[in-house]
Amino acid sequence: MSVQENEVLVKITSAGTISIPKQFRKFMDIQKGEYVKMILGKDRLIVRKVMIS
Repeated sequence: MSVQENEVLVKITSAGTISIPKQFRKFMDIQKGEYVKMILGKDRLIVRKVMIS
């Protein structure tokens, strides 16, 4: 199995959480503990930064 430069394997914990890798958090300008919105498409998963107030 090959992984492209913009891909990374992410492990889902038994609690159902994921850790977004540091290079993606830096690119999206988010830190641990912040929220993201995940949108499931037919053949893709979209992750967007959200602000909860």
